[in-house]
Amino acid sequence: MSLRINDVAPNFTAETTQGPIDFHQWIGDKWAILFSHPKDFTPVCTTELGYMAKIEPEFTKRGAKLIGLSVDPSEAHGRWLADIEETQGSKVNYPIIADHDLKVAKLYNMLPAEEPGTSEGRTAATNQTVRSVFVVGPDKKIKLTLTYPMTTGRNFDEILRVLDSMQLTARHKVATPVNWKHGDDVIIAGSVSDDDAKTLFPCGWKSPKPYLRIVKQPG
Repeated sequence: MSLRINDVAPNFTAETTQGPIDFHQWIGDKWAILFSHPKDFTPVCTTELGYMAKIEPEFTKRGAKLIGLSVDPSEAHGRWLADIEETQGSKVNYPIIADHDLKVAKLYNMLPAEEPGTSEGRTAATNQTVRSVFVVGPDKKIKLTLTYPMTTGRNFDEILRVLDSMQLTARHKVATPVNWKHGDDVIIAGSVSDDDAKTLFPCGWKSPKPYLRIVKQPG
């Protein structure tokens, strides 16, 4: 069964480059960005892990933690991380899950539950569906999922943008329009009546249509 937004993120224990973790305990009261990779020493993923290392402080500012996953054992991860630092100029300080037994990939429906074997003898092509991003909230529920093809590098600036939107809309009764960026105007949520909106947004709003009520970003 596929995972959907607002499903509880499946919990697991796993070995990582920073020791064993219980995923839900590791998240704690933070947001979590879990992003997966089909194989160590793959070119596109090397650039992705390096870029995430570079912008990790931006996630930290937003109360979010990063954790990668790759279908290989920890020993291979260690050698790969050295390559990433050398070629991308950024040291990876977040943990990488060693999913050599395919347990997490199956748990998160990136590989079929009946998939046999371990990482031994598998190729990136065999694991090509293990290229997903899961954003998990402090309530341990899935807030966003994305899956990319192997040849397309992920846009992690977009994950920051979406995180800004989700955190804003969790605090205020608004939604963010197309291509919204932090500081842009927002839309009053459809669940808010005009009478309630007058209290929440006393400065008023622009309304080109009754269902489209545009206000300055709150906060």
